[in-house]
Amino acid sequence: MAEWKGKSRGAPAGYKFFVLLIKYLGLTPAYLFLRIVAGWFFVFATATTNRIMFSYFHKRIGFNRLVSRIKIYKNYVLLGQVLIDKIAVMSGYSNKITGVSNGSEHLRAMVSLKKGGILLGAHLGNWEIAGHFLLNYTGKINIVMYDGEHENIKQLMEGVTGGRKYNVIPIKKDLSHVYAIGEALQNEEIVCMHADRFVEGSKTTLVPFLGEDAQFPIGPFQLIKTFRANYTFVYGVKTGWTTYNFFARPYRQATAESSIEDLVRDYASDLEGMVKQYPEQWFNYYDFWKKN
Repeated sequence: MAEWKGKSRGAPAGYKFFVLLIKYLGLTPAYLFLRIVAGWFFVFATATTNRIMFSYFHKRIGFNRLVSRIKIYKNYVLLGQVLIDKIAVMSGYSNKITGVSNGSEHLRAMVSLKKGGILLGAHLGNWEIAGHFLLNYTGKINIVMYDGEHENIKQLMEGVTGGRKYNVIPIKKDLSHVYAIGEALQNEEIVCMHADRFVEGSKTTLVPFLGEDAQFPIGPFQLIKTFRANYTFVYGVKTGWTTYNFFARPYRQATAESSIEDLVRDYASDLEGMVKQYPEQWFNYYDFWKKN
């Protein structure tokens, strides 16, 4: 079982410090200070985390041992920059972040059908910023997530940003989120979720990914099949100091004949291509290939 617990890391004091740094000094000082933080984390991160990341860069991507260790540090730096950029955009400083859209027409085409739709993302790059810039959409946007972040961090971010600009659908054991998603699609709304993580007890399926079968959750794809929803894959990857490339694939239409395994394979294949292109920006800190 992949040992992800459904919670994001981060201390409230750290978030608040970078919020103030961005507000009064700008992004560049925040980025520079972040390199110190990333260095500290590289040295003092758990042996398990560093081992998993080393295996990912060395065994899965193919870097030599020295380069793999350098890539671990770069991964930590990029994760911090992505979080800083997210804070900047959510706090009203989106003019400081620029990007090039690749495929926004696919999202517009899906929205024009007036049937709602599902955007599948991954823990690659900055998915939230991808949604912010790619979809110039005035309708309701729903984010499906494991609501496992510490409450004080959520309160801090909501205080800085003036509250969420979207509706959160928390994943519940009683499956109430399934009904909420169905209602959102019926109301022609957009539903966004990740599909590259799962928690213990979730149903998964094995599909090829970076040279070996890996477990992917079937939940997002079961929803797509159940509601025969239109869907697409969306990514946002950092390409420069404050620049991003945003990607949206041509939308798909689920049918009664669509098999869940085919849907998962399609997603995994597309994600693999992005991970190979931007290996330092996949932020999945657990053993993705660990078997039960």
